[in-house]
Amino acid sequence: MIEYVPIADVAPAAVEGLLDRAFGPDRHERTAYRIRAGMEAIAALSFAALDDGALVGTIQCWPIRFVGDDGQDVAMVQLGPVAVEPGRQQGGIGRALTAQALAASEQAGLADAITLIGDPEYYGRFFGFDAARTAEWRVPGPVERHRLLARGGKVPNGAGLLAPRITALA
Repeated sequence: MIEYVPIADVAPAAVEGLLDRAFGPDRHERTAYRIRAGMEAIAALSFAALDDGALVGTIQCWPIRFVGDDGQDVAMVQLGPVAVEPGRQQGGIGRALTAQALAASEQAGLADAITLIGDPEYYGRFFGFDAARTAEWRVPGPVERHRLLARGGKVPNGAGLLAPRITALA
């Protein structure tokens, strides 16, 4: 039976090892990592999945911001990475972790502007993410535009840059 716990309850080296197995050791070069560079994950929104004490999945959320060309500065949450042990993928662990992180963001009052880079069909169907407002967003690296997704009532619509949030969210 899978148990979901705060990611802080798991050794950081175990989390890093899982992320390497799920995404490869070059994952730090990805655009999503560049967006949140230098930030600490939001502990209240980051979780681990344990199966009989063994780490099988993680999700982390990060404080970022949208700096609009029109001067707006919107606090946002970047969801991800969602990592599942390669041999355990397609079993619902990632979906359960995502649902838990989104529920925690609601409870913490941080659900009004969430973004991620991911599969639009999956995240749209299960969690209501889409690319309707992200077309003019700039990010510090390459991105497939249709995979830059967001959800929430305060998601900005217009040109601007996603960047680390200088002051932490919760």
